[in-house]
Amino acid sequence: MQYDQLLDTSGLLCPVPMLKTKKALKQLSPGKILKVVTTDLASEKDIKSLLALTGDELLVFEEDKDGFIFVIKKL
Repeated sequence: MQYDQLLDTSGLLCPVPMLKTKKALKQLSPGKILKVVTTDLASEKDIKSLLALTGDELLVFEEDKDGFIFVIKKL
């Protein structure tokens, strides 16, 4: 999937991945796509909760042995 911006928070711990995601989303224009890569286990809950508050759309969520990938559309 294509994206406009990549945010790699691998190795960072809660709440930093969520806070960096929030900041990146604020800077994006509506319709743009943000891809977030993270290794923090709390990120799944934290980022999904953030999106429930912001109203931005989670297009893709993937989990593998290396961590999590979120692809988010700024609304």
